[in-house]
Amino acid sequence: MKVLITGLSGYFGGHIKKRLDELGWETYKSNTKVANLKYDKNLHVYNDVKFDYIFHLAAHTKAGDYCLYHKGEQFEINQIINTNILKYWREHQSQAKMIAMGTSCSYSPNIKMDEKNYMVGEPDEGLYTYAMTKRMLLVGLNSYAEQFGLGFGYYIPSTLYGEDFDLNDSHFIFDLITKIYRGKYYNEDVILWGNGYQKRELIYVKDAVNIILNTLDLRRKLVLNLGVGYEFTIREYANTISTIIGYDPNKIIYDESKYVGVKSKKLETDKLINLYPDVKFTSLNDGLKETINYYIDKKEKT
Repeated sequence: MKVLITGLSGYFGGHIKKRLDELGWETYKSNTKVANLKYDKNLHVYNDVKFDYIFHLAAHTKAGDYCLYHKGEQFEINQIINTNILKYWREHQSQAKMIAMGTSCSYSPNIKMDEKNYMVGEPDEGLYTYAMTKRMLLVGLNSYAEQFGLGFGYYIPSTLYGEDFDLNDSHFIFDLITKIYRGKYYNEDVILWGNGYQKRELIYVKDAVNIILNTLDLRRKLVLNLGVGYEFTIREYANTISTIIGYDPNKIIYDESKYVGVKSKKLETDKLINLYPDVKFTSLNDGLKETINYYIDKKEKT
């Protein structure tokens, strides 16, 4: 199998490539240095390669309050890269199946996060622009599938976690690990945003990769939530991490003046279970142990 991966330098891209390499698939990359998505003609370097799949993982965003202050930048860059990869797909790689990533941010916070509701209602105001570029990506995929007969899979993940993450990654679970580690070993105050009762869902990154590879060809057009179907509060995550690291969770300070985001983010997984009844999920405790052990090992080597 031959696969083009955009966003290969990102967290999920690295895990996808690692698994495909283990399977013996031939992978090609698109990043800022090779086949840059800024212009669709940059992708023509691969015109002589016939891909079986295109994994479109590239996106311009960051965690925290980034989406609040970079709306124009997010709109422009994401629309450009999404349009360019779709155009290249249609014109030069129509035999390939497009595997693209959505975002749970695109769901309205006031609606059940079921795939049929993905385009219903308004996304959270603070995430609106990024969320809408991801919705437009799905519009493009559906449009190309309907007019040109192309096939795609569009996966909507909850927050991914696991080993091999960048130590500067500020997604909430990595941020919690970093702060609690520093509280334990550097005696720094552990200050978390909000009251800690906002809920979030995690999926272990290797589980997410496994689900995608086991559902790749189930349907010509597939929109699928990539989650475990349950969530925990930030306080529960912080307490579990504190137990693993050996830190007193009672010392944690919750700053309710900071940006919190939506109160809950739980993906419905009925469709996933129906399509892939043998799916297995790594327990939160085991997943966090692996993630924390990776973090501590990397810190000790720096």
